[in-house]
Amino acid sequence: MSVTCFIRYQIDPFQREAFHRYAEAWGRIIPRCGGNLLGYFLPHEGSNHIAWGLVGFDDLAAYERYRAVLRNDPEGRANFELAQTQRFILREERSWLEDVAGTVHQARQVAP
Repeated sequence: MSVTCFIRYQIDPFQREAFHRYAEAWGRIIPRCGGNLLGYFLPHEGSNHIAWGLVGFDDLAAYERYRAVLRNDPEGRANFELAQTQRFILREERSWLEDVAGTVHQARQVAP
């Protein structure tokens, strides 16, 4: 059973660029450590203090392996420390979702 970790961040809207750099770093770190990064998303219109990250795994055992690799990743540790030092993340919530087969990673069939 594939699962996705849905992360909801409450960010300091005055430090949006700091969160942007933090998210970009995960774009390198997460795949290297074994996660399937579906993406990080910043507020565009409306609320200016909520951001999201979605990371997929083949199963919870794959997530545990990822966590073990991540703990030993120097760039990953540095990124966590950056967030703690600069305090641009005010709150973080995680939900675990079961992927519905046939709906994840579906390519667009008609050009916009």
